[in-house]
Amino acid sequence: MISLILFALAGILVGGVIQLVKAGATKFSIGITGVLAAIATAGGLAWWPMGDS
Repeated sequence: MISLILFALAGILVGGVIQLVKAGATKFSIGITGVLAAIATAGGLAWWPMGDS
């Protein structure tokens, strides 16, 4: 369940990166949002159920 929430958050953040690029935002804000999207994706993968439990 947590993994799905993190993947949804990553999707929202990726959409935010796209909108920031279209709006001509600073590279810093685009970078921070991109890093947060990557962290959310990594967290989703880390909590992905492996089927052993």
